[in-house]
Amino acid sequence: MVLRVAGAQMPVTEDIEANRKAVERAVAFAARNRADILLTPEGSVSGYTARFDDARLEDALGAIVETARTQGLALALGTCRREEDGLCYNELRFYDASGAFLGFHAKILRCGDLRDPANGEITAYAAAPLRTFTVKGVICGGLICNDMWANPECTPVDDPHLSQKLSQMGARVIFHAVNGGRDGSEYSRVTVWNYHESNLRMRARAGGLFIVTCDSAFPKHLPCSAPSGVVSPEGRWLLETAAQGERHFVHELRLEVEAAEVSRPLERG
Repeated sequence: MVLRVAGAQMPVTEDIEANRKAVERAVAFAARNRADILLTPEGSVSGYTARFDDARLEDALGAIVETARTQGLALALGTCRREEDGLCYNELRFYDASGAFLGFHAKILRCGDLRDPANGEITAYAAAPLRTFTVKGVICGGLICNDMWANPECTPVDDPHLSQKLSQMGARVIFHAVNGGRDGSEYSRVTVWNYHESNLRMRARAGGLFIVTCDSAFPKHLPCSAPSGVVSPEGRWLLETAAQGERHFVHELRLEVEAAEVSRPLERG
């Protein structure tokens, strides 16, 4: 079984129209390179915020999904959104190649300080149970940023090892949408980057699954907080983008081989 995955390391801002254009550039790249599914970063349509214009967001989501549908491209689309229950979720929304909505993963390890009660995004977004999605016959999971690495500086929630749980639920691929903080300091560039990178590799190996991951590239003058690319079930990078700027990639996963180490990567700036 083969799954061609694409990813967009793109600038994510609170300008929904600019975000839509950036996602549609990635859709065009993915379609040109015959990808089956495209991953975008955390909050890539709404911005990483619970304060957004609902009508503008719905218009942008509709346009993106329709563009992808016309290209036969499935989506793992990062955005925040208010659902019918009135709650706001930090979501990774899955659509199949026909544009049908498969459901969403809501960020579980939401960020907050260590006070009691905690303050931060944990008060702005609701959580939902972990689940899987089937894309082109492949069982996939979604995780959002801290869901993967459970940075103890960033969340008061205990680490439930969500990547391991997805592996136990039968997932072969995890789509991981990231929008990590960065300030250009040595701590940010080295310590935080290395923590994120090592967690991606170790958790892919521990779960025996592929991880496809994309970070936001905003602000543009700083390197990302984490690598974007594809990690193999053996914990090796199959493809890793440059650490700064807007980058698109596509990679062919051969899922009948548990550690598909060489499979025609393609990256464009």
